[in-house]
Amino acid sequence: METQSLLSGFCTDPTIFSSFRNAKNPLFFAPSPSSVSFSQRPEWVSYTTPQSSPQRAWSKQRLNCTNRVENVGDSISHGKDLENGVGRKKLAIFVSGGGSNFRSIHEASLRGSILGDVVVLVTNKRGFISIFGCGGAEYAKDKGIPVVLFPKSKDEPDGLSPSELVSALRRFEVDFIILAGYLKLIPLELIRAYHRSIVNIHPSLLPAFGGKGYYGMKVHKAVIASGARYSGPTIHFVDEHYDTGRILAQSVVPVLANDTAEELAARVLQEEHRLYVEVTAALCEERIIWREDGVPLIRCKENPSHYR
Repeated sequence: METQSLLSGFCTDPTIFSSFRNAKNPLFFAPSPSSVSFSQRPEWVSYTTPQSSPQRAWSKQRLNCTNRVENVGDSISHGKDLENGVGRKKLAIFVSGGGSNFRSIHEASLRGSILGDVVVLVTNKRGFISIFGCGGAEYAKDKGIPVVLFPKSKDEPDGLSPSELVSALRRFEVDFIILAGYLKLIPLELIRAYHRSIVNIHPSLLPAFGGKGYYGMKVHKAVIASGARYSGPTIHFVDEHYDTGRILAQSVVPVLANDTAEELAARVLQEEHRLYVEVTAALCEERIIWREDGVPLIRCKENPSHYR
């Protein structure tokens, strides 16, 4: 059935579900994204208009802020006072593969560690329902999260164009875009529309072992071949090039003497899951601040005079 070409098992009633193209060639199927919440049932995604309810409590476990920044003065803009509280943010996650970082972020959101909700998943792989496709998108379908195909290409003519993607994310009222193993270059239209609101994770300590062609196991093989004693994930803001945006957070992982690329990858990935959840929590709590020189810092919640 045409209406199940992307989301097998999703309801296709045209009075309930909508797409960003005509009904004869839909790109994805999801409830109208005007402030809806999702609940999952077997072979069905239902939705309801949210009612006012107490905000979910969220974990007190946060980034370990050990570096005090002295004499920053007026060079930092703090934005909203954290004591005044912030509302829940809406997140769009971009994936190309298994999406383990996406899963960890989504699970953290559900348990209250992140003050935000994943409202849409974007993938560049249509065939996510097969073992050769995108496991992250299959997970999203199982959890009732709408899935969007991007970009449009010769192989994927039904994908969204950059301008259509921006419109789609606006309809979902997305606050932040989280790249979690998305291998395509982000178009300039999206970067301009979501200025300082798109972050990516890379499995090395940038700027080392980054740039076009450095992804997945290629990164870890290069790290080992270089003789580097340390590696680890880097989370950075996204600009128009691969892996050149401002660094937001890093975590160090040792490279052991007899490491294989697979062993190092597993160790770095474990740290990715921890770090990405903590940084996403900081984004949603509006604890990212910018120095005058354009360097982003993470303000510690427990002690606002400390930064990560």
